[in-house]
Amino acid sequence: MTDLLRPGPQRTGPKRLWLWILLAVFAVGCLALACTVGGVAWLISSGRIQLGGQTPAAATPGASPAATLPSGGVALHLRLMAERPTTLDPAMVEDSASAEYVDKIYSGLVGLDKDLNVVPDIAERWDISADGTVYTFYLRPNVYFHNGRKATAEDFKYSVERACDPATRSPVARTYLGDIVGAEEKLDGLASEVRGVQVVDATTVRVTIRAARASFLAKLTYPTGYFVAKEVVQGGAGWWRKPVGTGPFRLVSWDSKQIVLERNERYYEPLGDVRTVTFLFGGGAPVTMYEQNELDAAPVGVGDIERVLDPANPLHYEVQETPLLYTQYVGFNVRQPPFDDPLVRKAFALATNKQAMADVFFKRTRVPALGVLPPGMPGYNEDLQAIPFDPEKAREALKASRYGGAENLPPIVLTVTGEGATSSFAKLLAGMYEEVLGVRLEIEQVDWPTYLQELNAHKLQMFTLAWSADYPDPENFLETQFHSKSELNNTGYSNPEVDRLLEQAMTESDTATRLSLYRQAEQRIVDDAPWVPLFHGVDYTLVKPYLRGLKVTAQGTYYLNEVFATTQ
Repeated sequence: MTDLLRPGPQRTGPKRLWLWILLAVFAVGCLALACTVGGVAWLISSGRIQLGGQTPAAATPGASPAATLPSGGVALHLRLMAERPTTLDPAMVEDSASAEYVDKIYSGLVGLDKDLNVVPDIAERWDISADGTVYTFYLRPNVYFHNGRKATAEDFKYSVERACDPATRSPVARTYLGDIVGAEEKLDGLASEVRGVQVVDATTVRVTIRAARASFLAKLTYPTGYFVAKEVVQGGAGWWRKPVGTGPFRLVSWDSKQIVLERNERYYEPLGDVRTVTFLFGGGAPVTMYEQNELDAAPVGVGDIERVLDPANPLHYEVQETPLLYTQYVGFNVRQPPFDDPLVRKAFALATNKQAMADVFFKRTRVPALGVLPPGMPGYNEDLQAIPFDPEKAREALKASRYGGAENLPPIVLTVTGEGATSSFAKLLAGMYEEVLGVRLEIEQVDWPTYLQELNAHKLQMFTLAWSADYPDPENFLETQFHSKSELNNTGYSNPEVDRLLEQAMTESDTATRLSLYRQAEQRIVDDAPWVPLFHGVDYTLVKPYLRGLKVTAQGTYYLNEVFATTQ
């Protein structure tokens, strides 16, 4: 999933590169990078506990403000900080900012737990045919939409067919639902239904896929597989601003400053103590707000990381560290000059000083990337032959290209997302490439919705982005981003040998063989350099000691289903 880029915690290089880094650090303060899924911006913080539905006075530091309800339970009213979503329509979600809310409002046949394991959701169990192509799902009898209507197998069929309807114009349906028999025909306007989804009865649905695929259940956890209510969708074009799902939380309000969710009291599984959650889109420095007891959790940016990690600071004992399954990168449009020349791409890769940026600019909150897959992802290859930082070889590669040197290159535009002052990280990259290669980049900064539109239209020549795992499987990075026919291949990269390896891995049932195929494909991708993989992320989030179970997952989003108040 695409994520907004946030500057986070890497080393080496010419002296002037260090000057660029230090100037950027001075300018950025505690800048946070946004990651697209593909990118989301991960500015995460959580909120104040309110008791019995009433806003309390500011909490006493270290003390839980939770109160006992007449029923004997505890009501938590949290305040978090997060990015504005671009949509709350599951069929249209392609960024983590939107997924933060969509994953809580809706649910599907299967889901991911806090450790990203595939688990039963609306379907309490399922059978798989001997050849691995037919899945029969048995729905729970007690699943209701937030409007009170019971969810049935017909809702799943409607939801899939709506996502695959060309009129919906989903940017992701082919990627996540394309394995289902008839889905591509529906997407191409050649069929009126997705014939691979059959309603057996109200609580049973049978799904047939084109070929056995180890990742199929994991792909169904993506929002394109979530249940939507037909009567709500058909209520008007802006229905998704007042969504109705089956998830653990329902929408209360959404304005320019915040989104408020409240607990779904008819949810089909036990939930924790959270009654409402207010996601703020801004309003102050998260750590400062946390210290003033205005938030129950707060993301730690590079400006605060050193003092928070200092064992002498009391905050040190309230910080959670979570390795994130995401890769931040510089992307090249290989169909546009000069990046249609592999030697130009290699020159930029050789000129990229990841370690210096991680160590100084991101203060070690980023891990330099060897390749595409992040540590912790099945198939991660610590022996991968990465393109190293080597200024001399970078200049040699540029000279060997058909352009013969920096002076003959066409204008290059580096597009980043953001508002206000130009991104310090973009300035850092531009300064680095000018120092090493003698190439001057023009920086274009656009808002997030525009960025996504231009990215999907393959209009961006050079861009910075991050891809976060939708599910922990290497295909979600390699096939999704680099197969020549993938709708999410934003670089236009095409290599027949990579396609062959990825297609062979799609249906390979032996895990060791499958991962070996992905490692071979990744090495070829790194050698071809449609990306310069920069960093993998580590999330640091402060969490008040009177909360138990509040967790940021490896996807970089909050898991709130099991949050409880604790006594101290």
